[in-house]
Amino acid sequence: MLLAFHKPYGVLSQFSADGSAHRTLADFGFPKAVYPIGRLDAESEGLLLLSDEGNLNARLLHPREGHLRTYWAQVERVPSLEALAELARGVTIGARKTLPCRAWLLDPQPVLPPRVPPIRFRKSVPESWIGLELAEGKNHQVRRMTAAVGHPTLRLLRVKIGALDLGDLPAGVWRPLGDPERAQVFAGRGAPQLTGGRARQSPR
Repeated sequence: MLLAFHKPYGVLSQFSADGSAHRTLADFGFPKAVYPIGRLDAESEGLLLLSDEGNLNARLLHPREGHLRTYWAQVERVPSLEALAELARGVTIGARKTLPCRAWLLDPQPVLPPRVPPIRFRKSVPESWIGLELAEGKNHQVRRMTAAVGHPTLRLLRVKIGALDLGDLPAGVWRPLGDPERAQVFAGRGAPQLTGGRARQSPR
């Protein structure tokens, strides 16, 4: 089986506790024997897949597969075209450079339900939402990428895996995927098309 889950803020992408105050996947009534495919850190939200099929991790997560994942990041200030182009080309994080990706300013800006707890708010510093389409997923990669170009991430939401969109699945809810949606998961492969400007967001 293959399940889609809208992981809320403050939930670990694992079934066992880690000693923190974060909730785990064990709180959401999943069928036995499923495991998360990949992860979102506890502070991130959005689409997480779970399955009882042992071969899906490599098919979906290894960079050589070029499997695309799309994120919306709420960042401090409004990135310039130059900053978006820098993200798209790849930025240096530690000792490595991220792979080229797609980066754009969401237009129109999405209006999402407030996060609990709310994001850090500073009256003197505006925020904006950008989109990032990546074919890799290193630890805290999106947050580290936006910080590297001077736009720290305040809120992060994964909205798409392959061609499967999170849609209107409520936070904390999961559902099984049928064959057509399963095909969408595996449809998004290939190098992202580099962009560094504005793009219309997908309908939600």
